[in-house]
Amino acid sequence: MRGENARALFYPHLFEFLAFEEAGLVSWQQTKEANVMDPSHTAKAFDKDLSDLRERLLTMGAKVEAQIANSMRAITEQDSNLAEKVKEADAEVNRLEVEIDDLCRRILALRQPAASDLRLITTALKIVTDLERCGDLAVNIAERAIDLNSAPPVTRYHDLPKLSEMAQEQVKMALDSFVAADPVAAEKVLAGDENLDTLFVKIFSELLALMMEDSRMIRRATSLMSVAKHLERIGDHATNVAEMVIYMVRGTDVRHPRSRELDRASNL
Repeated sequence: MRGENARALFYPHLFEFLAFEEAGLVSWQQTKEANVMDPSHTAKAFDKDLSDLRERLLTMGAKVEAQIANSMRAITEQDSNLAEKVKEADAEVNRLEVEIDDLCRRILALRQPAASDLRLITTALKIVTDLERCGDLAVNIAERAIDLNSAPPVTRYHDLPKLSEMAQEQVKMALDSFVAADPVAAEKVLAGDENLDTLFVKIFSELLALMMEDSRMIRRATSLMSVAKHLERIGDHATNVAEMVIYMVRGTDVRHPRSRELDRASNL
């Protein structure tokens, strides 16, 4: 049997398969072999794919954490060379994002996961986007570091390194909860975001007061405000990851709780 009818017997989602094939992500022969091979072999291959996926996500997460830490060090140590290294490291993070996306699509095409396995793959696809954005935000901080290092340092930002540490810890905890499939650990990330937001507001208020006291500090204080905002956004992305982990394990969508409360209230 030839043509699309033959392919449909081996691959029930023909149009999705054709899109994958056209993009070069999977071949007809690969899909056929994946569907007719011994079930035990297929299960082992699937487990290996999932293990590889988790490993690559952890590698990407570690690189993003390093970017965040180094971007903050570039400010506190006035090291513009380190800031440039943060910017250069972003290419590797972007490469990993593409690799992980491709791996997820191959798993979807070849393994056709269902239920919890399907939630794991869709969660990974969303997590990789949040990690890539964290890397971009670290680059933004590095750019601010280069600007700040060209002027005398601002003494009143001792809480900024603490905010950076909190953001890094949130990212690490969120990724750990994904690998361990631990919704309780993910819930701790959600709770920790409030502490990060509180410190961000404190730093923002202090820098605003500094600008009001001395107009000469406006440019530098504004740059530090941007740094604080980038760190707060990194915390938000860690929260996104944690929310997806809860969905992956429990099948419960906990995103946008306030919107859900409003919807419930409007239906009363």
